[in-house]
Amino acid sequence: MATVLISYHSETGNTELLAQGVAAGVRSVPEVICLVKKISETTTDDLLEADGIIIGSPTYFGIMSAEVKKVFDLSESVYGKMEGKVGGAFTTSGGLGSGHESTNLSIIMAMLVSGMVIPGITTGPHYGPFAAGKPTQDNMNNAQEMGKKIAELTRKLFPREF
Repeated sequence: MATVLISYHSETGNTELLAQGVAAGVRSVPEVICLVKKISETTTDDLLEADGIIIGSPTYFGIMSAEVKKVFDLSESVYGKMEGKVGGAFTTSGGLGSGHESTNLSIIMAMLVSGMVIPGITTGPHYGPFAAGKPTQDNMNNAQEMGKKIAELTRKLFPREF
C-alpha cells in the first residue's frame, strides 16, 4: 500500500492538532498507510520510505521553523531520491497576516527542490491549510481535505498490491 508520512513541529499544540486533521483525511483513503511523527523523530529513512510527505510547521518570521528546516537540510544526503514523491504543507501562526502562506510556500519550495510533486488546491487555502491560533472546525476541515487529496494522489502514483 502507498504510505503517507505526516511530520510536524509543534510547541503550543496547535500544529499537532492540525496534523491530526491532516491524518484524518489521509486515513479516509483506502489502501493508504498513514504515519504521523514529530519532526524531531523524523529521519531521512522515513522520508525515503514514504510515498507522500506532508510537513507541518508553526510560522516563525514568515517561514518554517528551524526544526523543520533541519530535516530538509539533512535530506541533502539523499538528494535526488525523493524525486516524484507527493508533498504538501500546513502551518499555524499567531494571527491572520502573520506569514502562514509564506511558511507553507517555504516548505513547498524545499519539496520542489527535492523533485517532489505538489498538487494545487482549488478549494480552501491554496498553499495548504493553516490556523491562526488554535485550529477552528473550518481549519480542521481544510486540513482533512488536503490530507485526503494528497493520499488520493499518492495512491494513484504509487499503487501497491496488498
